[in-house]
Amino acid sequence: MADIHRYLEAATRDNTQRSYASAVRHFEVEWGGHLPTTADEVARYLADHANQLSINTLRQRLAALAQWHSEQGFADPTRSSLVRKVLKGIKALHPSVEKQAVPLQLNELGRVADWLDTAATNANERGDTVRTMQYLRDRALILLGFWRGFRADELIRLRIEHIDLRPGDGLTLFLSRSKTDRDNNGQSFKVPALSRWCPVDATQAWIVASGRAEGPLFSRINRWGALSDAPLDVDSIVPILRRAFAHAGLGQADAYSGHSLRRGFANWANANGWDIKSLMAYVGWRKVDTVMRYVDASMPFMPASTDARSPQLTVTSTPSPNATMPQVDLVAQFSLTSYTNSLRQRAKARKLIEEACLARHRAQRADTDGYRFHIQIPDDAEFEEAIATVLDDMYRIANNHGCYLEATISEKKGSRSWE
Repeated sequence: MADIHRYLEAATRDNTQRSYASAVRHFEVEWGGHLPTTADEVARYLADHANQLSINTLRQRLAALAQWHSEQGFADPTRSSLVRKVLKGIKALHPSVEKQAVPLQLNELGRVADWLDTAATNANERGDTVRTMQYLRDRALILLGFWRGFRADELIRLRIEHIDLRPGDGLTLFLSRSKTDRDNNGQSFKVPALSRWCPVDATQAWIVASGRAEGPLFSRINRWGALSDAPLDVDSIVPILRRAFAHAGLGQADAYSGHSLRRGFANWANANGWDIKSLMAYVGWRKVDTVMRYVDASMPFMPASTDARSPQLTVTSTPSPNATMPQVDLVAQFSLTSYTNSLRQRAKARKLIEEACLARHRAQRADTDGYRFHIQIPDDAEFEEAIATVLDDMYRIANNHGCYLEATISEKKGSRSWE
């Protein structure tokens, strides 16, 4: 029985477990709710926090409550039409602007990398082993994080024994799991050697300095220069980045976050002619709308280019979904009304909804007007979450293009529907 619980816990990521436990505690302890609960009580909970919490946080709280009821064998009150309508009303009356990380530009990356290189050399000449190791570690972390577009949680999961490094050529990394790898199949990433600000050289220099052949690639360093057997804490990545940026003389270093490397690379790739499919495959994004949130709106995607000035980074494919998994046949129907009567903005929103939200679910046009589609979504544990994601993306796209959206997803052969 102990082994069963261990594997059940492993099936849910640590961050998800912590956030869900915190959400349930907030509902039950801080707000005073009772579990199991009802749709009316969940609706009141949402209404009481509409002014305090973002719509994404509210959705996360609903997901936590849904999971609790499912695991305990109770009916899920969050699926009721009342809860969905209240959440939709909150989105309409309390719109919020999504905060985005400041992208690290290539010239800024170069300034930071050069400063850390010089600082490491000077510290080594002074005999300061601790500082030397810190600077080499941080340089490898920043360059690898930028050129591979890694998230902070992916950087801390990298292990030395899973790296095949070939000096002057490139390196291959194996990541056992990531946010987009829901089935924990693992994925390999290739990183080429570059002529300047090279992630391969920086990683090699750090591994040599660490003196290790296995263990976490990026680990803590104590005051005596000893490496921890545990990786860096994910919450320590942002302070490391900001400290390095401040030392290198970047203005407003505190404005950068853990996504600054990832967003900086996306903007660099866009500016250097990468097409959207290549960028999605390289970074591991599955949704077009995700890419659009990372790339500056002032820098639209350009056609694919073979500009010799752009490093030839190897594009790797993302794991494909299980084709044998049962699919639920659904009908997605929507209508768009422009706030400003702009036909052009409405047409853009409609096209992006089709390409970014519906196409990835095998969308087939069901009417001549193009506002009704047949789609399929895998019938698995994330079925409800997948539908909520589709609707959220559709509403976000409509809002970004000054349009009012009405959307419904319903079972083709069933009575369930979602708004």
